[in-house]
Amino acid sequence: MSRTFASLKYVNYRLWFAGALVSNVGTWMQRVAQDWLVLTVLTQDSGVAVGVVTALQFLPFLILGPWAGVLADRVNQRMLLIATQGAAAMLGLGLGALVLLGQAELWHVYAFAFGLGIVSALDVPVRQTFVASLVPPDGLTNAVGLNSASFNAARLIGPGIAGLTVAWIGIGWVFVVNGLTFLATIVALLLMRSSELVPLERAPRSPGQIKEGLRYVRGRPDVIVVMIVVSVVAAFGLNFQMTSALMARIEFDRGPEDYGLMGSVLAIGSLAGALLAARRSQVRLRLILGSALMFGVSSSVMALMPSYELYLVASIAVGFSALTMLTSANAAIQTSTSAHMRGRVMALYSMILLGSTPVGSPLVGWIGDANPRWAIGVGAITAIAVALGATAWSVRYWNLEVTYHRHRPLLEFTYPTQSNPREDAVLRLRAQQIEDASGQP
Repeated sequence: MSRTFASLKYVNYRLWFAGALVSNVGTWMQRVAQDWLVLTVLTQDSGVAVGVVTALQFLPFLILGPWAGVLADRVNQRMLLIATQGAAAMLGLGLGALVLLGQAELWHVYAFAFGLGIVSALDVPVRQTFVASLVPPDGLTNAVGLNSASFNAARLIGPGIAGLTVAWIGIGWVFVVNGLTFLATIVALLLMRSSELVPLERAPRSPGQIKEGLRYVRGRPDVIVVMIVVSVVAAFGLNFQMTSALMARIEFDRGPEDYGLMGSVLAIGSLAGALLAARRSQVRLRLILGSALMFGVSSSVMALMPSYELYLVASIAVGFSALTMLTSANAAIQTSTSAHMRGRVMALYSMILLGSTPVGSPLVGWIGDANPRWAIGVGAITAIAVALGATAWSVRYWNLEVTYHRHRPLLEFTYPTQSNPREDAVLRLRAQQIEDASGQP
């Protein structure tokens, strides 16, 4: 089996991959339908309302994030995942029933979005760490990359199916289908071979575990840099469902099918980025910062595209750079974090990544009401700024030197020797952390 798909040789991972793919298709279908429902049925093209829905869906990550990490480090992860998937299924079916019966109001969507956010806040840390029990330690980077490939393969399929379903039979059925797709993950979890699960170190019950996780992250400047970059880009730049809906509806005067196609084309680049990530044996900080910068530049180009067709073409590079950044960040943090701390660190990462959305999405939606192109432009500008700022800080903090060569490697990153032996040792340790084991999501 090729290096890209190496993790699929393990039965438990194959089950997980297949179940997650089906469930993720439903998730992307619901995201498209939810925004289109708010934008075209429950409001008069209100970008602010769409932004509020997005904010409510991610607000629980800020509230529950640290506690969810402790839970992921303590409990039976398999059972917790079955519970969260079942709860998400009920929420999808409930909202679908309201829409089909013609009883859905805007506050209903707000309530269901917040409820789904609570479930997701509990689900994401354990979902991200559970993959470590499905493959050997040396296969974790590949497994994380394939997880992202599954998510973005679904992103390639889901929005298009959602757009067609909305146009042909109505929005309500999309929510019903999404509710049913969670059963695929539940069945996959039940079919796994318990004897082949890789045992993970569990955190014992003790007071102060959340503070312990915070202290651990505070002592890892490489992880902090990754979290800051990803959170800023996520807050203002990763609002694709909202900005695409505004561009389709207001700027290009398109229907739900074309809006769904926007998400599918964006996913072409995302899927390519995820598959390349699965081939990497290690992740370096410069890849994360470089892809954040590339995201800002490509988003700027996409915002300026004069036609719907050119907008679609430009979105491929946006999807590629965004997924390269996210997958690299996820893999870097997971592979460089102690096993007994991984759940708490990943919960903090998810809190920073997804919890930043309630900060940025209402503002982006408000800007989009006035000009959808500037809604994308704000994300592009902030991504470029944070990538350059983090690079400058890294150069200063780690005394990093960048040398250009006419031959490979074109760019060489070195850490010059210091006069103080103790400082030299610290610098060498930091260099090792950044170059060889820098954080992964």
